[in-house]
Amino acid sequence: MAFAHHSLKTDHIFRIASQTKAITSVAVMMLYEEGKFLLDDPISRYIPEFANMTVLDKFNAQDSSYTTMPAKTQVTIRQLLTHTSGISYAQIGTKEANAIYGKANITAGIGVGGGHSLATDMKKLARLPLMHQPGERWTYGLNTDVLGYLVEVLSGMTLDEFFRTRIFEPLGMKDTYFNVPSSKQNRLANLYVEVDGKLSKAPPVVPYNGVFNVDYPKTGTRYFSGGAGLSSTALDYAIFLQMMLNGGEYNGKRLLSRNTVRMMTMNQIGDIDFGVNKFGLGFGITTVKGSTLLPQNEGSYEWGGAFATTYWVDPKEKLIGILYRQLWGTTHSDASDKYKVMVYSALRN
Repeated sequence: MAFAHHSLKTDHIFRIASQTKAITSVAVMMLYEEGKFLLDDPISRYIPEFANMTVLDKFNAQDSSYTTMPAKTQVTIRQLLTHTSGISYAQIGTKEANAIYGKANITAGIGVGGGHSLATDMKKLARLPLMHQPGERWTYGLNTDVLGYLVEVLSGMTLDEFFRTRIFEPLGMKDTYFNVPSSKQNRLANLYVEVDGKLSKAPPVVPYNGVFNVDYPKTGTRYFSGGAGLSSTALDYAIFLQMMLNGGEYNGKRLLSRNTVRMMTMNQIGDIDFGVNKFGLGFGITTVKGSTLLPQNEGSYEWGGAFATTYWVDPKEKLIGILYRQLWGTTHSDASDKYKVMVYSALRN
């Protein structure tokens, strides 16, 4: 895709949105390895506001009023990592969550302006009902934003600082930010929209069940969204994924043990429905059935972002795949699958 009429380069910076989740999940597991918590600890042990949570019972779509019932169990850190806590998404979640979270001024974490922080917003989120009982099913949601706040609580750093000092600097990821510095803002790729099959540069403000400023990486935020807030380059993210493929180490710097990486990239949701595949601790996991639909092997892991970015890691092939675009709304959702097919067709050994 063109970048303001110029070819894309490896140092162009992309809004990676939900690809932030993998990095936050690694940060959480680094603290796990330090003995800060166990995976089945209730999150309320570290963020007390999450004690005594409720579950949505009845919802009135006319005025967004609702009734609740008590949660049968407490939300655990493992459930946050696997998106089985019952927390949904604002803006892109269920209609009930969109309405309830919207009334509380909770967002999906993209382009969040002043007056918001992880501490204030996650404490507000804790007072809102879960969409189902903890551990009952898989629901994509603000779980990783809660985990980002957990990192802040346990480390005594902002998530921004933890990422920079504990992950980005050791790995040599020089172009990954919540707030892109002014000296690099000219490298931020344009965002495009597709209307009636035609691409055009996105307007300054884009509808998002609400709106967001397309230049949000330049505008500055104090809400460091662990689920969606980062911008990065393909090269930086490849370094991060190479660390995972190497079993937690890159260029002599070890972030995680190989056994922790193994835990993160195996089925952690049991028989809970996730289509043909499963979910680990922050990653979608390819199953035997999933490997019959596309060429990646069983045990591959992957995710993507709202602006048409995607990645996967295939340990059996020792392969990393990254496809970065900057699209908001596209009829070409099969592009990443076609890319996978072409990548595997090029393997000769």
